[in-house]
Amino acid sequence: MMNEESRHGVNLRRSNSECGEAWNKLKHSEHDSKSESEPSRPASEFTLRRTRSDGDLYKLWRSHSYQFPDVEELNKIERIVDYSASLVDLTPDGDPYLPTRLGNLGISYGNRFRYRGELDDLENAIKYFHRALISTPEDHPSMSQWLVGLGTAYCCRFHHLNELKDLDEAIKYKSRGLALISDDRPDLSRLLAELGEYHNTRFDLLGKLDDLDNAIEYESRSIALVPDYHHDLLTRLVDLGSDCNTRFQLREETDVLDKAIECQSRALTLAPKADSKLSAALGTTYLYRFKHLGKQEDFEKAVDHQFRALLLAPDDHPKFPIWLANLGVAYACRFEFMGEPEDLEQSIEYISDAISLAPDSESELPRWHVNLGLQYNRRYERSGEPHDLEKAIEHYSHSITLAPDGDSDLPRKHYNLADCYFVQYQRTGDPSKLKNAVESFRKIPDPSVGVSIPKFLFTICWANRASKHSSLRSSRNEAFHATVDLLPHAIWLSDTPKEQHTYIRTTGKVAKRAASAAIRSFDYKLALEWLEHARCVMWSQNLMLRSPLDQLHSFDPDLAARLKKTAERLHSASSELPTSSSSTCGSGQIVQDRLDLAKKYNELLGQARSLPGFEDFLRPMKASGLLRAARNGPVVMINCFEEWCDALLILPGKDDISHLRLPQFSEKKAFHAHSELEKSIQQYDYDDSNRSEVEGPQEPGIRTNGRVAHVLATLWNDIVKPVLELLGYMRNASTGNLPHITWCPTGVLTFLPLHAAGNYEQPRARVFNYAISSYTPTLTALLASTPGLLNGDLRVLAVGQGAKSSRHQLPNAIKELACVKDHMTNKAQYSQLVDDQATTTAVLDAMEESDWVHFACHASQNVNHPTKSGFHLHDGVLNLAAINQRSFHNKGLAFLSACETAQGDKWLPDEAVHLASGLLMAGYSSVIGMMWTVYDDDALLVADKVYGRLMKDGKVGNGEAGEALHHAVVELREKLGEREFMRWVPYIHIGS
Repeated sequence: MMNEESRHGVNLRRSNSECGEAWNKLKHSEHDSKSESEPSRPASEFTLRRTRSDGDLYKLWRSHSYQFPDVEELNKIERIVDYSASLVDLTPDGDPYLPTRLGNLGISYGNRFRYRGELDDLENAIKYFHRALISTPEDHPSMSQWLVGLGTAYCCRFHHLNELKDLDEAIKYKSRGLALISDDRPDLSRLLAELGEYHNTRFDLLGKLDDLDNAIEYESRSIALVPDYHHDLLTRLVDLGSDCNTRFQLREETDVLDKAIECQSRALTLAPKADSKLSAALGTTYLYRFKHLGKQEDFEKAVDHQFRALLLAPDDHPKFPIWLANLGVAYACRFEFMGEPEDLEQSIEYISDAISLAPDSESELPRWHVNLGLQYNRRYERSGEPHDLEKAIEHYSHSITLAPDGDSDLPRKHYNLADCYFVQYQRTGDPSKLKNAVESFRKIPDPSVGVSIPKFLFTICWANRASKHSSLRSSRNEAFHATVDLLPHAIWLSDTPKEQHTYIRTTGKVAKRAASAAIRSFDYKLALEWLEHARCVMWSQNLMLRSPLDQLHSFDPDLAARLKKTAERLHSASSELPTSSSSTCGSGQIVQDRLDLAKKYNELLGQARSLPGFEDFLRPMKASGLLRAARNGPVVMINCFEEWCDALLILPGKDDISHLRLPQFSEKKAFHAHSELEKSIQQYDYDDSNRSEVEGPQEPGIRTNGRVAHVLATLWNDIVKPVLELLGYMRNASTGNLPHITWCPTGVLTFLPLHAAGNYEQPRARVFNYAISSYTPTLTALLASTPGLLNGDLRVLAVGQGAKSSRHQLPNAIKELACVKDHMTNKAQYSQLVDDQATTTAVLDAMEESDWVHFACHASQNVNHPTKSGFHLHDGVLNLAAINQRSFHNKGLAFLSACETAQGDKWLPDEAVHLASGLLMAGYSSVIGMMWTVYDDDALLVADKVYGRLMKDGKVGNGEAGEALHHAVVELREKLGEREFMRWVPYIHIGS
């Protein structure tokens, strides 16, 4: 990483001590504007209310105020304060002069604070500015002046006391004041620059992106208002260029980098003489753009400006080593692009010189050693010279030794060192090198460094390396343990949905690889835990955030209350799941707020776990607890790995896990099956916008039928049949009470219909002949559900959209609701929202008041933004993100009689990002959904049969909904014909 010039490195920005200059400028601005002088009033009123002594005092105040810029004697300052205070004392409440005199007194105290530095004067300035604001009408011309003055006073107090709340107040009041100032005011440029500085200071303290964006905005506006000869322009250009550089490093947006170059180039032109610091800063920015875009001309300019900085500076210049190192990094960057050995040699030379010239106190030394170690490692990869590998190890070791406490880059440094030691071991076979490598790997997740994205990513690298090399097998489980433990923190700490998406895709593979490694070690419980904890991460976090805190509340009510409040806020802030296609940045403030909440939540969680008896409070559940998920029948978790699959079977009442190797099915085979199924769906292509127009059974094409039959046969032969045989179900086929299997697949297998698996060329070779099938995204979701009996207190909500809309009619939707209503008569409390009644807000509110919900409407899966998938209601889409923001508790059945409600995101297969799982995780124990488009007539039949059976049985939550759907689809299949796969296969049950 290059050593960029920081905004403070180019020492052109005002220091904090200069904030008092604003008082003098504020006083001038008051006299420069006639509109801000004492108000005029009728002569008669003037005579009646203004005494002679009052007028004399006013004249004295004005005369001394005008003299102040040229006369610094303390007695004059004191007299100004005294006269101002006397004027205020003599002015009654309601007098139109009072606001101006209060404001003038605030300015006077501010001026005295600037001279004496006593806090009492600052407190009085703030006090009288507040009084001036209270007594000043909103449309008064001086309102902006008092707001700006109050903002200045708070900023001075912030620098005096270093309390963040004062900076917040400074920004608030100065922003309000600026909003009232006209564009032609002479000092607007200065005020904008000051407000930009306030935001920048807060960004330095809190790191909130919104502050940096505001700083850039105000600085840009300030610069646009001044001519080239303005005395502050150079400073403001440097500040803006530095801020744009910082913005680029956070979000890598090319336009902001272009703006940085524009500002720094202009500053270099305006500088009265050649400036080495400005040249170096511009060179660094060109290097950023070269790394970003790879344009040779940017590299040439970067090197040119860095050389110019070195030529302009004496050898003993404190920045000389930094600029040498930057030059070395520039050549290293070009080596990455071009691969020229000469660039690598130049890089090593310049960085080595920088290290040799730098004093021991140089804070950049650890980073330079990392860079130099990297270049030696690259040269070793090209040359194979052992000396280069030794030098890489030497410099990586130095970088760790010199690292400050809590260095967030330590995980990277430990990984680099471990990697070199391991390469050395592979080359020499020396066991001491392997020992050194393992020791360095184990330091990557060191808790003293704190949780960070680099720690998480390099722990994954360790886990992947350990799983591939038998010599590192001793540390494999340790690496996977650390990865799974860090995963939730990494998701919360991700800046953007795009980053979350990247990490989740990565960890989905890690989870499967970890589980496979544990299975090979015959540690099935550990494999079960890893598959559970490293999949559906976002859902699992939301379930944890909604966990009851009763036990903690009885021990520490205050901590429980704070944890509950923070969890609720974090749940709301985290409800937008990662998407396959997200912009690189959204609202910086929203992101930062979520990060702040996540850190606060983890701190409170740590406090709770420090209490006696709460060591495992809200920690991921151990296998012993997960085994309880099999209360309604076997749960089969299938790890779909690269070369084969493994099934882990949990049986009711059993404390152990059965394992079944499935050697005939692999991840590659799963991808092929999914591709064939997608082709069939596309060819069939009766999307829900047309389903109402299709009358009667349609004969599917031969190719579609053949593809689906082949997929179902593959699932039967390679997965489902072996599982049924292990369970002993194949020996006891029954048409009566069938056992209930809950499938928990992983990876792309989550998109395949295991519930319909079968060889339809052979008799009775179908899964539904031997078992009822349900699905669950996680075992925790099954444990979170609460079964219950149906009674007259059951509240059922039905939502329908049958009227003509932009997405065509659903004529059976209203019939479907009438069918649901008939089944609820005298058995439950029924309510419905139809057509224009069914708005997104009304439906969400009604869902909170109801136990069950039935949707009979259009729905769609948003491929690019899965959390925008949703139900099409009267005023828009009720999407997954909105549903997930609500915390429903102890809900029962959600029947989603709408298309594509169980179709997930192919890029996030292990996150179950679809409406059916969304309702399950939102608090519903049982969900019926559709994997793809269904017919209107078919949906009506299925709903009728499901509710008829459920209301007859009188209970739900122990597999009853899955059983009811099973029998309903039996009737649909008998009506349509068994080979009408596209019409009966999409109906699935998820949950208990």
